[in-house]
Amino acid sequence: MPPSAQIPVVIGVGDIVNRSLKLEDALEPAELILRAIDNALHDSGLSSTARNKLQSRIDAISVVRSWTWPYPDLLGLLSEKLGIDPRHREYSDHGGNQPGRLFDEAARRISKGECEVAVIAGGEALASLNAFAKARKLPPPGWTPLDTSVTSVFSPTTRELNEGKPKSKLSTTHIVSVNALLGEIWAADNTGGLGGLHDIGAPIHIYPLYENAFRAHRGQSIKENHEESAKLYSEFAKAAAENEYAWNFGREADSEEVVGTVGKKNRMICFPYPLLMNAFNTVNLAGACILTSTKVARELGVPEKKWVYPLGGAGTRDSYDFWERPNYYTSPCISRSIDAALQVSKLKKEDIDLYDFYSCFPIVPKLACEHLGLSIVKPEKPVTLLGGLTSFGGAGNNYSMHAFTEMTRQLRSGKGRNGLVLANGGTVTYQYAVCLSSQAPSNSSYPEKNPLPPVVDDVPVPKVDAVAEGDAVVETYTVEFDRDNKPHRGHIVGRLKHNNHRFIANHGDEATLQKLASWTKEPIGQEGHVKQDPKKKGRNLFSFKDTARL
Repeated sequence: MPPSAQIPVVIGVGDIVNRSLKLEDALEPAELILRAIDNALHDSGLSSTARNKLQSRIDAISVVRSWTWPYPDLLGLLSEKLGIDPRHREYSDHGGNQPGRLFDEAARRISKGECEVAVIAGGEALASLNAFAKARKLPPPGWTPLDTSVTSVFSPTTRELNEGKPKSKLSTTHIVSVNALLGEIWAADNTGGLGGLHDIGAPIHIYPLYENAFRAHRGQSIKENHEESAKLYSEFAKAAAENEYAWNFGREADSEEVVGTVGKKNRMICFPYPLLMNAFNTVNLAGACILTSTKVARELGVPEKKWVYPLGGAGTRDSYDFWERPNYYTSPCISRSIDAALQVSKLKKEDIDLYDFYSCFPIVPKLACEHLGLSIVKPEKPVTLLGGLTSFGGAGNNYSMHAFTEMTRQLRSGKGRNGLVLANGGTVTYQYAVCLSSQAPSNSSYPEKNPLPPVVDDVPVPKVDAVAEGDAVVETYTVEFDRDNKPHRGHIVGRLKHNNHRFIANHGDEATLQKLASWTKEPIGQEGHVKQDPKKKGRNLFSFKDTARL
């Protein structure tokens, strides 16, 4: 190890959950974050005097961007409240991968001697904001005045889905409309008009494309696949019910039957996922981690039993545009991020005792399990410590911060020696994996950089025809349902038979829509015909060759 290098350690972690929906109990994200940081300071095991010294030495603060509230200067606000003036300040972009990236970079900064004590944190108060919206009391009294230079609190749609629609100034009406939709549509990454023309691009659309393709690729029936997802998420629900910081802590965990049964309380969102297989975002949660070097930890007197060692991390992304992915049954950015994180940490997959795979929808942990050779329904090792974004709570971009706090606690308690956190963002777009250990690394310094390129651009991608005509085959698909559990719109990713080019289309007739929504017959691989919509320029419509027989 170079003489100047420092060994980074996590010395404090903290979480806060505010389950009250009473307006008088509401706390804005900044306050939740401050309380999580305070919990992390206490978690260090230091005396009051030593904690004050630790706090005064914070010289780096990195915060995951909040969905809830557009602060004019959240970093400045937090620094002022903490009584610090950190030389490194970072407010991340949106993305569920960001806790992983910030954690890795904080450890690297400490290793290089660029800072002494780093805090990474994030928080959301979407449940409270939603309560204020329902009461028509916006903006919430006492909250930090919002940044009026932005046009939305957090737009769940994108240029893709909003194309052609005028942007309005921020208003309380806009706040209500945006946050009321957070559980159903989120920021997709698409930058062109192809998705917008077909009303597709949000996570509720794209993750099901992967689930359906993954099912067909493995030769599962629709029923088998649905039972697998229900089993997986019922196990996740059990983990959340036992995690004191989970939104569903202490509640009876949803059984496999409850998760898998479609009905009024568990309506279909986009096939094959009912509500209980979608992220639940209206929560009030915050988390924080404090990292320093072993040198500073010793100076401050932090007990070594509190130390957990970051070993290394890696992350990359696939194409922003979902139609420019190599296929829909693998994720190069998931597999490469996991592999690279293990490699720079000098670990093999067999060395990992604990995993926490981000899980906004069942497909993400499934893809990670498949890549690592783990059983999906009976994994040999835990694949969630939190319980997923449905049961633990979809804490905006900050979900995986809670994975780091819980991983730290479990490694300290001897439940494993090595752990891996996989943080996912966008529409299976961004990934970041980080390895941690209860044991000090061998004589090697922390990895000098993220070993992966910013984008996976070396895998073959099918040519995409924006305007498609001719005989075609279904590559993957999903169906949006209305609130009455009736199929509303079909989304097809297909291949033209004459050139194998990919296209996007909507259903072309009612019989095709019903066939796509079938629970018994597999649409993937079935033939049909794609043509132009005479009523909407640029939109492709797909119909099965034989839609009379369902």
